[in-house]
Amino acid sequence: MKIGIRKPSIKKAVKAKTIGKAKRAAKKAVNPLYGKKGAGVVKDPARAVKNKVYKKTTVGVKDILK
Repeated sequence: MKIGIRKPSIKKAVKAKTIGKAKRAAKKAVNPLYGKKGAGVVKDPARAVKNKVYKKTTVGVKDILK
């Protein structure tokens, strides 16, 4: 598990802002439960725990600049 600063990727950031935003909007229109808080724990508990630990132990560039 990574601890410390995450390496930023401009390519992934742009993709998330453009294509990812459109995909999330489409999924949300079809499935009203998509993107709701706590849904990840129900779908895949092990993955949700790993993501929670990762989020708590790493820091992004935006967090540092804040």
